[in-house]
Order: sequence, then C-alpha cells, then structure tokens
Amino acid sequence: MPIYEYQCQACDHQLEVMHKMSEAGPTRCPECGKDTLARQVSAAGFRLAGGGWYETDFKSGNKKNVAESSSAGSSNAACASCPAAS
Repeated sequence: MPIYEYQCQACDHQLEVMHKMSEAGPTRCPECGKDTLARQVSAAGFRLAGGGWYETDFKSGNKKNVAESSSAGSSNAACASCPAAS
C-alpha cells in the first residue's frame, strides 16, 4: 500500500497515511478537528535504476542479461565499420 502525505489547510499540520489507492483519504485533521486535509504531491520513495530485478530475476538460460548482450552486438557491428578496426 502506498503512503500518502496530507496537510491541513487550516492549521498546517502534516501527516502521512498508508491506505489503498482505491480508498478515499482522510479529510478530518487529527490536530484541529476540521475537515480541511488535502493530499500533497510528493516524490516517490524509491527508484528503479541499473540492471535490477526487473531485468534479470525472472529470465532463464542465455537470456539472463539482455541489456549487455544487445549492446555488445550493436557495438561490435559499429566497430567493424570504423577505420581503427581494420
């Protein structure tokens, strides 16, 4: 479940609430009791970068590292046409 940040428009109290995406968020501020909570826009708490699980974990055999094998093939083709390769 994602964590959402809320801020009260009346008293500026900030809080984080974990709830399903399909659920409506809270509206009543726990600090002042008014129905003025608004969800804030914030950055994600994680980032998928590099050759992580999404590339390698669920592949088998010779398909284990797709990024390296495809880039190696294209770089060899480019070097074959360069003057230093001959």
